[in-house]
Amino acid sequence: MAGTLWLVGTPIGNLGDISERARETLARSDVIACEDTRRTRALLTHFNIRAPRLVSFFEGNERGRIPEILKLLREGSNVALVSDAGTPAISDPGYLLVAACVEEGLSVDAVPGPSAAITALMVSGLPTDRFAFEGFLPRTSGRRRKRLAELTTDPRTLVFFESPRRVAALLKDALDVFGDRRAALARELTKVHQEVIRGPLAVIRERIGEVRGEVVLVVEGAAEKDEPDLDELAARVESLRGEGLSRRAAAAQVAGESGVSKRTLYESSLRITTK
Repeated sequence: MAGTLWLVGTPIGNLGDISERARETLARSDVIACEDTRRTRALLTHFNIRAPRLVSFFEGNERGRIPEILKLLREGSNVALVSDAGTPAISDPGYLLVAACVEEGLSVDAVPGPSAAITALMVSGLPTDRFAFEGFLPRTSGRRRKRLAELTTDPRTLVFFESPRRVAALLKDALDVFGDRRAALARELTKVHQEVIRGPLAVIRERIGEVRGEVVLVVEGAAEKDEPDLDELAARVESLRGEGLSRRAAAAQVAGESGVSKRTLYESSLRITTK
């Protein structure tokens, strides 16, 4: 019988956040695939878990390791996948392995755990009902700004990861592209020196000092525009017709004023005159 690939969430800072199910899964796994074997061994030692076989599985060797792990699963080994911190496959290696397992019909399961993205969103003070997780943006300013520009009209709260070396550059680009939106910058989440800076992007940029460790930037989404009232706009078309404009010319003028298509306004004005 084939084994199961387990995606196991581990603490993002506070070791007390590990779940009992995560501990049990790690303890009974035959193999643990991890980004850094030293960090994972230290985690297992802390929880008195006898370390099974550990194999490195990080961005640089992910593709090369997949055939080996698939072979282990086919032979009946249960393999746990963990990242250095948080939830594997979320801005960390794992997606390609999961996809390969699904393609082969091998069992994949998850032990939910801490996530820096969700934790930062929860404490940001920004809307949480709809959000978009963007992970790490491109490293160069030009490509980063291009991606930010693609998100300017997205009404969902936006969540980004960033390294301490590029936080200042990200804040500058976000301020230039988005304008001075509300935001929250979280660092050292769940740790002793946790800090969450909330306020407009310009204020956060002024307040941020030396940053250690990866941060999460949460940014307010774009303001949603009210849907135009077609009946009111059609009435405006009719009003212009009363001033001597043709229906087509009136519809074109109102289209320029409202952003609604000329054809839609033309047909709407026809409907109200035939009611």
